[in-house]
Amino acid sequence: MKIAIAQINCTVGDLAGNAAKIAEYARRARETGADLLVTPELGLSGYPPEDLLLRDGFYRACDRALADLAARTGGITVVVGHPRQVDEGRFNAASVIRDGAVIATYHKQKLPNYTVFDEMRYFDSGNRSCTFQVAGVAVGINICADVWEKGAASRARAAGADLLVTLNASPYHMNKQITRYEAIHERVGETGLCILYANMVGGQDELVFDGASFVMNAAGDITHQLPALEECMGTVEFKNGAPVPGEVAPPQSLEASVYRALLVGVRDYVGKNGFPGVLVGLSGGIDSALTLAIAVDALGPDKVRAVMMPSQYTADMSIEDARAMVGGLGVRYTELPIKPVFDRFLATLAGEFRGLPADTAEENIQARIRGTLMMALSNKFGAIVLTTGNKSEMAVGYATLYGDMAGGFAVLKDISKSMVYRLARYRNGLGRVIPERIITRPPSAELRANQTDQDSLPPYDLLDQIMEAYMERDLSIQEILAQGYPEPEVRRVVHLLHVSEYKRRQAPVGIRVTPRGFGKDWRYPITSKYRDE
Repeated sequence: MKIAIAQINCTVGDLAGNAAKIAEYARRARETGADLLVTPELGLSGYPPEDLLLRDGFYRACDRALADLAARTGGITVVVGHPRQVDEGRFNAASVIRDGAVIATYHKQKLPNYTVFDEMRYFDSGNRSCTFQVAGVAVGINICADVWEKGAASRARAAGADLLVTLNASPYHMNKQITRYEAIHERVGETGLCILYANMVGGQDELVFDGASFVMNAAGDITHQLPALEECMGTVEFKNGAPVPGEVAPPQSLEASVYRALLVGVRDYVGKNGFPGVLVGLSGGIDSALTLAIAVDALGPDKVRAVMMPSQYTADMSIEDARAMVGGLGVRYTELPIKPVFDRFLATLAGEFRGLPADTAEENIQARIRGTLMMALSNKFGAIVLTTGNKSEMAVGYATLYGDMAGGFAVLKDISKSMVYRLARYRNGLGRVIPERIITRPPSAELRANQTDQDSLPPYDLLDQIMEAYMERDLSIQEILAQGYPEPEVRRVVHLLHVSEYKRRQAPVGIRVTPRGFGKDWRYPITSKYRDE
């Protein structure tokens, strides 16, 4: 028996497009001699459909797409993930289609309701196993969370399955593949079955699905591993009920996987939403430099425009480095000095500000002028503005509403400042595009004379470690202090993190690459008197 894995990039709501892609992969799989094609979780509808799943019409449209797909996939058995509504409820389903008909359907039993998942809002739990025959082998079906917990896999084994295939829409975060291996190893040990893990690939709003589909045999060994973050098809030969060892894609470094995830996230957000290109506001600093490099690598230089908006506080080296970078990348570049506009703002406000010292009010005016100019260009030409702020800044509110936060997509929203530097060095290792001075100079917002970020913030290495402990791992202040971190800085970072929630709620969506980002899986109240001790 031969099984093909379709590691495909699906788009939420593009039922015709997703069905056409599955049909094309079925044709390709059939030409390789495959008996069975396995596709990702909810591949027909895209994942996650979110509140589309509350609309009856969406289920009817999915039913029509499934019937159309079944009629187009003769000569091979295909397992297709789709939402299904029947009298007993709404389900995250997988149907087996063969010779123009649906011959079996499975309903997901374990519904995740943690981190970015909210399936209990939409679906009912299935309570029956599903097996079907292919080339004399009884194949059982599970869907994603079914294999992260005990129960569903064992029930498939009890129902007679000789092999378990699992359809997945498992989003990327750093080191996620290790936890997948651990979960599947537990299910293999529990059932004694070989498990084929087919995962989605591609970007969907803040999520990136990394594929990295694999096969684990009954001994717990990886026999096949598809590349991460790449749409592709893999085939698996079975002899005497066991997979014949095949190609195992090598693992990537952490920096390589994060960088590629960001490329996928940018490419698919821009492409799937139909934007003609992107705008990046350059500052001569490392965040905007890395954002520009990612945009060019993801989209090509012809779809990227860089804009430098210097003020009287902008250092000459910032302008020089920005010009050097855009020259090397070959992108369209514009300089729009903001001093004349800033002076007019100050003149207008002179009466109100009379006798008061300059402070963040004047600094934020500069950021908001830049935001207004970027959004004007976006409105005029249709390109989306990529914001350049990083996770460290967003954690503690070191960003200006309607200024540097203005835009449509936040590329570095889940990238700490420490990781920004690591990614910049990684990208330059592939071919130098970021001037070395941008990486080595102290970071500065350049909104006043001789300003550096560390005037207002703890050192980024320290800030990032405290943020990761408190925000990503949910450690208490006392637990963080027990690890030896200085108490004033711990309490300061935690305080800033909570009082900045109102800003983050108004920030654009951005790519999630850590186990917990400021998005679907961070839901703290803006108005709250509770403070950790």
